[in-house]
Amino acid sequence: MPDSDSPAELSAALDGARRRAAAAGHRLPVLIAGGADDCRRQAQALLAGMTGQALAWYGGEAPSQVPQIAPGQARGRLGQALDVLVFDAHQGFDPDAFGALCGTLRAGGLLLLLTPPLETWPARPDPACARIVPAPFGIADAGGRFLQRLVRLIRSELGLMRIEDGRVLRLPALPAPAQAAAPVDDGDCLTADQQQAVAAVIQVAHGHRRRPLVLVADRGRGKSAAFGIAAARLLRDGLERVLVTAPRPAAAEAVFEQAARLLPGAVGSGGRLEWEGRVLEFAAPDALLRKPQQAGLLLVDEAAAIPTPMLSDLLQRHARIAFATTVHGYEGTGQGFSLRFARVLDRRTPGWRRLELRDPVRWQAGDPLEAFVFRALLLDAAAAPGDELAAGRLGPVERLSQDELAADEALLGEVFGLLTLAHYRTRPFDLRQLLDAPGLSVFVLRSNGRVAATALLTTEGGFDADTARAVWLGERRPHGHLLVESLAVHLGLREAPERRAARILRIAVHPALQGQGLGSALLAGIVDWAREAGLDLLGVSFGLTRPLLRFWRRGGFLPVRISVRRGAASGAHSVLLLHPLSPAGEALAGTARERFAVQLPQQLADPLRDLEPRRAAALLCGLSLRDTELTAADLEDLAAFAYGRRACASTLGPLWHLALRALSDPALAARLEPVLRDALLAKLLQKRDWASIGVVCGVRGRAEGEALLRRAVRQVLEAGGMRG
Repeated sequence: MPDSDSPAELSAALDGARRRAAAAGHRLPVLIAGGADDCRRQAQALLAGMTGQALAWYGGEAPSQVPQIAPGQARGRLGQALDVLVFDAHQGFDPDAFGALCGTLRAGGLLLLLTPPLETWPARPDPACARIVPAPFGIADAGGRFLQRLVRLIRSELGLMRIEDGRVLRLPALPAPAQAAAPVDDGDCLTADQQQAVAAVIQVAHGHRRRPLVLVADRGRGKSAAFGIAAARLLRDGLERVLVTAPRPAAAEAVFEQAARLLPGAVGSGGRLEWEGRVLEFAAPDALLRKPQQAGLLLVDEAAAIPTPMLSDLLQRHARIAFATTVHGYEGTGQGFSLRFARVLDRRTPGWRRLELRDPVRWQAGDPLEAFVFRALLLDAAAAPGDELAAGRLGPVERLSQDELAADEALLGEVFGLLTLAHYRTRPFDLRQLLDAPGLSVFVLRSNGRVAATALLTTEGGFDADTARAVWLGERRPHGHLLVESLAVHLGLREAPERRAARILRIAVHPALQGQGLGSALLAGIVDWAREAGLDLLGVSFGLTRPLLRFWRRGGFLPVRISVRRGAASGAHSVLLLHPLSPAGEALAGTARERFAVQLPQQLADPLRDLEPRRAAALLCGLSLRDTELTAADLEDLAAFAYGRRACASTLGPLWHLALRALSDPALAARLEPVLRDALLAKLLQKRDWASIGVVCGVRGRAEGEALLRRAVRQVLEAGGMRG
């Protein structure tokens, strides 16, 4: 080949490769590497003849005639279809955006990936890393390991066309045209898989109650469209209302588009489609739980990106429900979802059904772009086989360097695969953080040489007194220091940012070895390392659940704060726990615990009034609370309430003190029936009305609620030896 190809030669080579890819029902990935201006000129020249096609440009500056996708808008394009995508990485490579936007290209589509010269790209500071760089580090401090790995894959990817410095270095090795798919006898469906999925969704609405369906597929298999087709048919057949929920409204757009296509004359706006008085409507998951709505069917799209506790609550409230999730996705992982949520389904609805869609809808099997995206973003990362781990011998806790991970693809895959299994929000950008974030530590436990458990930790704090005061005043918010900033801002601990701390970001144990103490062993090893490193504090923050709280408390971590608002993503209140490591850390954690004990009882009656009573009780347990002393007069009043007819409203003071005492004393709280603990907390501390008490405790009306509360007080007085 000549040293430089003319624009006409580049265009001819590209057109030929794209025609061959389209004949196979595939998409064509093309790399254009070089200087930013040169790459953009080449891309613009190649686009010049592509009239009548759906084009989009991400990153950099798009030509005036090409629609630009701004950073932050990529996930909103999921479910949409493009013919040509230009992904300009000269100003940063965002793995989340890359994965999501590549999924919008349909068969015959073209990806133009514009990059700096491959030899120098990994060494350049990448603005996309700003979100994983904690203060006081800068972008230049982020590692280039993610891009080094990406460059290595690009050079070995035979299905990718390479144009570097204006010259075609490699034409793609493209497969033979795909065999024609088996005919589908359903005019609305594109594959036999999709047809089967539509029938299964309709069966959920018309068949036996409590028989949920779970559709599982990789991106581009038409599961959201199957939801839309089924919803349209159900509305046509007389179902009055179908609800759709998803992590974001944009994630459900394909459902509404398909339904609208099949319901002529339907009127739609704002997540609502109405046809002849029947309705398909979107509702956010947290809104559905706060204010339950009735419907003939609930469709849950992108379920892997919704926390399991929230899915469990939806499952309990809706007798007819279908879930769809992406196995290797950009919003959350279906692998972990399948493991976590299957246990819930087995326990609550043993008649549930799992259906996998394998045939692509937008492209044919063997698509080179899909294969490249999977490898580049480790979407198909897999944890070690469970049988090999179970038969092996457990090693010591190890701290891995990021260089070790980058140099060992198998090790990287096992660590990332395990993180993917364990956490519902694992995304491609988490891979970049794992490899490149400054201050990040990776710990593992191995069995038989394979990764059985892993944890990620980031260092925080260590600021000077002036900076610490500015944080305390709210004048500065140093990026990546959630733990010490929260202690300073929310608990008023001015010195917290001066302390050297570390926050555990993730911890994961292989499902085959859970319940055997590996998580506790890994946590103990991290505590030992942190103490030897001279840190003052270890901390962790997570969406509050009782099992998680029990795990961390067993490891020596105690709660010091709970957020007053539920997280938009998790639907749960975040709780912050501390483990002191030094005398200074002990003093700070002690003060934090004291302030938490003052705040929590008051918060339960106001911003935390709707917190689940058993979660609230778990936080109260073990706190050294004030105002729990009971006088002789208090005990007389309590006895009159518990054993007589004294009104609750006339005994609120002593009752409040008694509830605090009972629920903060671990020994006393453990002796109470769970429903009685719920009644004490919900009525006396959260000040709920009797209707709410009925919902929480399973009683009807004020009379039954008061009777339950009297029984709870009797049990406290007798269990605590307080009865006169």
